[in-house]
Amino acid sequence: MTPTNDDYVYDETSGEWISAEEAAGKAQDAGRIEVRDSAGNLLADGDSVITIKDLKVKGAGQTLRKGTVIKSIRLTGDPQEIDCRYEGIKGLVLRAEFVRKH
Repeated sequence: MTPTNDDYVYDETSGEWISAEEAAGKAQDAGRIEVRDSAGNLLADGDSVITIKDLKVKGAGQTLRKGTVIKSIRLTGDPQEIDCRYEGIKGLVLRAEFVRKH
């Protein structure tokens, strides 16, 4: 069933009656998580980031040096973590506070 202009729902947060289309838009926006880097820039899937400090990678025996470029990140659903690939490291997850958008 598609909403028409006659369909209204009660929005408990605002205490007002709003159209069904507007309610659907709010529900979709609520499911979206914003991930921000150390400088406050909004990150998205596919962005490239740069590490802002040396990071020791647990289990890999490697250190990502400050200034290392990580290409094509993926958001995980956690506002503080990003999933990425780097040569020789499988399943790398970085904290957003240690990277900056490239």
